[in-house]
Amino acid sequence: MFDNLSDRLDKVFKKLRGRGRLSEQNIKDALREVRLALLEADVHLNVVKSFISRVREKAIGVEVVGSLSPGQQVIKVVHDELVEMMGAANERLNLAAQPPAVVMMVGLQGSGKTTSTAKLAKMLREKERKKCLLASLDVYRPAAMDQLATVGKQVGVDVLETSPMENPRAIATRAKDTALKKGYDVLFLDTAGRLHIDDELMAELGDVQGLVEPIEVLLVADSMTGQDAVTVAEQFDQRLNITGVILTKTDGDARGGAALSIRHVTGKPIKFLGTGEKLENIEAFHPDRVASRILGMGDVLTLVETAMEKVDLNEAARLQAKIQKTAFTLDDFLKQLQQVKKMGSLTDLVGMIPGAKQAMKGRDAEIDDKELKRVEAIILSMTAKERQRHQILNASRKRRIAKGSGTTIQDVNRLLKQFVQTQKMMKRLGKLGKKGFMRGGIPGLPFGGTGR
Repeated sequence: MFDNLSDRLDKVFKKLRGRGRLSEQNIKDALREVRLALLEADVHLNVVKSFISRVREKAIGVEVVGSLSPGQQVIKVVHDELVEMMGAANERLNLAAQPPAVVMMVGLQGSGKTTSTAKLAKMLREKERKKCLLASLDVYRPAAMDQLATVGKQVGVDVLETSPMENPRAIATRAKDTALKKGYDVLFLDTAGRLHIDDELMAELGDVQGLVEPIEVLLVADSMTGQDAVTVAEQFDQRLNITGVILTKTDGDARGGAALSIRHVTGKPIKFLGTGEKLENIEAFHPDRVASRILGMGDVLTLVETAMEKVDLNEAARLQAKIQKTAFTLDDFLKQLQQVKKMGSLTDLVGMIPGAKQAMKGRDAEIDDKELKRVEAIILSMTAKERQRHQILNASRKRRIAKGSGTTIQDVNRLLKQFVQTQKMMKRLGKLGKKGFMRGGIPGLPFGGTGR
């Protein structure tokens, strides 16, 4: 997400960074480029106008703070205005109600309501120990109720038994009564959607809202629809007074126009981003972190949080001990790669490391998650003995491994070369002890994989 915008802004600000002093014309020229970049990212026209106006007002004649250069100061102004445009701070899910707190999920058909419902319930169950109940009010779409039952089972959350023959209003009332009697903390209502907004749909949603009095009415919007998502948010808000937005399919949206527009246009916060198809692929929306990513400043906080959640700390400690003893093998290399895979897309991880994306530009190797799978396949095609002693890998063994992993002998050789380089680095870090390991971060992180 934001890749195109980030690349365009990086080119604009490179020109500013090299200048010792900025004239009013320099700033105007730069803001003209920023304006075009935002419009190409499908940001709402009114949002772009307001944003450029505020940045121009603050950037022209701005006093340079501390050690910042004039160019850096302008970038800081842009960063601060991006944060302000998207909502200043993360707004958490509001569950401050007498249990059960009712969360109503609304949106157009195909936006990802059912999957987002399961993702939120999984997150609350695992992170906040909340007891959740899911209920489908979609009596129109074939198998909608079965879909919710399936994803509910996958995330270990209870789903109310319902029938397409029931009235959505009756289901909502029964769901709230059940949640109250059985001591659930949160009730999620997965409502019906349409391919377009109509009066019948809105009347039904309004009736349900009046019956169960949800503390949260979350609009689930497809980020890939760009400004259409903003229009949908406006229309739903006018009829239902939504409390927040979940933007889905952000992993497939390189522009990010909806994320930059919704808060400014509707006044309602984006609370979560759907970052993939898997049921753990959801993250809280932090405007300050997103602004930093857009401007190539990385997002260390999210990187650390992701590592703490996904990485097996006992396994990491075991690997560290082996590094200090200089006993790092291909088996350990494989485990390290698998730890990295747990943290998500390699491209996303690189985007969270300050300066990493810029550093990767111009290299022959691309940031490609497929490379991790290729490396994994090669190592898994080796015998236990070969993983422990890579020195025994002769030509015939390499041919067998290449055939078994669906790769080439050149791929196998590249992996071994990379492993040997990593092993040497591990030995150096091991001699430095714990401080050296911490300075080295995740040694051998294969940003370019086997370099194909």
